[in-house]
Amino acid sequence: MTTVKAVDDDSPTSRLREQRGWYWYDFANSAFPTTVMTVFLGPYLTEVAKSAAGGAAYVDVLGMDVRPEAYYPFVLGVSAILQIVLMLISGALADHTGRKRELLGFFAYLGAGATLCMWFISDGGYLLGGFLFMIGNACFAAAMVVYNSFLPEISTPDERDKVSSRGWGFGYLGGGTLLVINLALFTQADAIGIGEASAVRISLASAGLWWGAFTIIPMMRLRNRVPRAAEAQPHGAQAREPLGQALAGSFRQLGRTVAGLRHYPLTLFFLLAYLVYNDGVQTVISFSATYADQELGLSTNVQISAILLVQFAAFGGALLLGRLAARHGAKRVVLVSLVAWTAVVAVAYFLERGAAWQFYALGFAIAIVMGGTQSLSRSMYSLVIPAGREAEYFSLYEISDKGAAIFGSFVLGTAVQITGSQRAGIVSLVVFFVIGFVLLSLVNLPKAIRAAGNEVPERI
Repeated sequence: MTTVKAVDDDSPTSRLREQRGWYWYDFANSAFPTTVMTVFLGPYLTEVAKSAAGGAAYVDVLGMDVRPEAYYPFVLGVSAILQIVLMLISGALADHTGRKRELLGFFAYLGAGATLCMWFISDGGYLLGGFLFMIGNACFAAAMVVYNSFLPEISTPDERDKVSSRGWGFGYLGGGTLLVINLALFTQADAIGIGEASAVRISLASAGLWWGAFTIIPMMRLRNRVPRAAEAQPHGAQAREPLGQALAGSFRQLGRTVAGLRHYPLTLFFLLAYLVYNDGVQTVISFSATYADQELGLSTNVQISAILLVQFAAFGGALLLGRLAARHGAKRVVLVSLVAWTAVVAVAYFLERGAAWQFYALGFAIAIVMGGTQSLSRSMYSLVIPAGREAEYFSLYEISDKGAAIFGSFVLGTAVQITGSQRAGIVSLVVFFVIGFVLLSLVNLPKAIRAAGNEVPERI
């Protein structure tokens, strides 16, 4: 293992170079959630499982009988557990060893490789498909922990909102661009003689290729910093530390971090506020296609085109809210966006059946506030975590993010169960934005930033 060298140049020019490289990773990895998760893999893997069942009610999954329709949700659940474990490991290792750049590359290329291999998912390959998705999805999450932990290192407190917003917006642009290409291929599959199944396999593999190819840019520009734990050690001690000792040391450090959370109650309170309102955000996003199909009676083409609209409009929305944060402070902008979210789900209740233009208009409104809400939440969180523990704290942040929609789905499902109306279900999500607004408004952000030992920016 090579020694982690201190960074000698943290000048504005050097930081800008790293920031520009950092943006490209969001551009690279966004191909996975858009092309793989949102559009292609779920329906395709379900069809592969049905084909393997050959008309039977179940397929065999490691000795268990599973309905083909339930196979993909089952894979998602197992993947979520694997994500949590791997996010904690990646965060602990990144902070303990200081090798964030190498860990980002390892998880990114392992995930990209698994996604590229989705080309081989064909008739009877449902187990292979599930295995590759679990690897890709877990590595996507682990890499995001390391990626986010770079943010406090490559930007000053006053730059944080702008840098986070640009990265998030660039991600929407990357994911949307590849999705346009893949949807064009899919819609013209029969015309060019490759068939829909082959078009899906090409699209899935292209996400891995895109992810891996554009990850080269951040790998060339991002740099490691010496971890705080290493500063007091003799020169070369980190280089001599075997992997087993590094893992053990990482988890001891993670244990100390978890035990020390009680010293940062305002950071935990912010995380709670984020968990509540992000639960609402993620539930709206995950339920929108079902709402459009079942309640509004809109075609698949309308749903797909709405997804594309949201991808590209969210790029502008993230940049717009980032600029507003520079003038008015990130907390104020997020609070206003939560009011907008409340209005969005309230208006969704009144959408007319079959009125595609209304769904597009609502999708545009969601896109404007969606990217900014998430990117500014990330930048605010980066200010309230202690230096030297960024990756570990961001693993908790990502777990909150990936665990979001659990309570929202339960509330929405209960509302539908009681009323029999999906309109009542969607409007029930107002409670998450209202409670999230109240909790976030109660967070004393300057005090939380100072308690974490960080500099308070001019506008927050």
